Amino acid sequence: MLIVGSPRLGGTFDKVKVVLNVFLCFSNFHKTTGRQVMDGVFYNDEAKKVAAYKAVDDHVKNNTVVGIGSGSTVVYAIDRLAERIGNEHLNIVCVPTSFQARQLILSNKMQIGDLETHPQLSCVIDGADEVDDHLILIKGGGGCLTQEKIVASCTSNLVIIADHTKMSRNLGDNYKKGIPIEVIPLAYVPVMKKIEAMFGGKAPVRMAKSKAGPVVTDNGNFILDWIFPPEIRTRHSWEEVNHKLIHIPGVVETGLFINMAQQAYFGLQDGTCLIKDARHLDPSQQGAKTA
Repeated sequence: MLIVGSPRLGGTFDKVKVVLNVFLCFSNFHKTTGRQVMDGVFYNDEAKKVAAYKAVDDHVKNNTVVGIGSGSTVVYAIDRLAERIGNEHLNIVCVPTSFQARQLILSNKMQIGDLETHPQLSCVIDGADEVDDHLILIKGGGGCLTQEKIVASCTSNLVIIADHTKMSRNLGDNYKKGIPIEVIPLAYVPVMKKIEAMFGGKAPVRMAKSKAGPVVTDNGNFILDWIFPPEIRTRHSWEEVNHKLIHIPGVVETGLFINMAQQAYFGLQDGTCLIKDARHLDPSQQGAKTA
């Protein structure tokens, strides 16, 4: 009686079923999308690992001093280096570029050194935010650009490790956060205005995410992230841009690394590693304007 004579109840029940089905479909879509995102993150991590392991195996030899850079890819380089030191009983001294690198070296119980006692390094293994076709780098997304450039200058063998997403034809093609520029806090506003007047674009101070106010580097300075206009690449060489930036009073260092990297290792989507070598590039094109 209740079932036969209750069309309103049946209609309500149907509506409830529709709502439940929509909810379940949305939940399944969200879970599937989440798995795809997680797979993508895992996949990029695997690409970083491939590049890092290959670079360490190719360049780190016994009884040498190695510079250790900063960033997510370098974590895998330290893992591989610690593994090789344990398995092969290697005598390796590691010189860090940052607090992060120092802590990773210490936590893996590896020998730690500095540039006072080891001013000449056998090689330096570091990451990058972007690498162009001429092995010009943008570095400093992690805020350690000055230390990274100092350490990199102490070797003739700077090796960059990254996943394939960091590989670009031109700087700015993929990395949209700009070129980091470390500045004395007193000078950040004048420097910002001079950069924007000289080259265009915007150069805001980098703000911290877990504290109020700007990011403060290990040296106690601020960072400007210069979002350069695309036409800068056809009007100036990066060497010229870097020269002008570094001579602005208050600028400590820039995140442009020009004619410094000897090789770049990129972990690819198929699990292989692509190696780019500066020796195979046209020297006249390094630091040059791009079409």
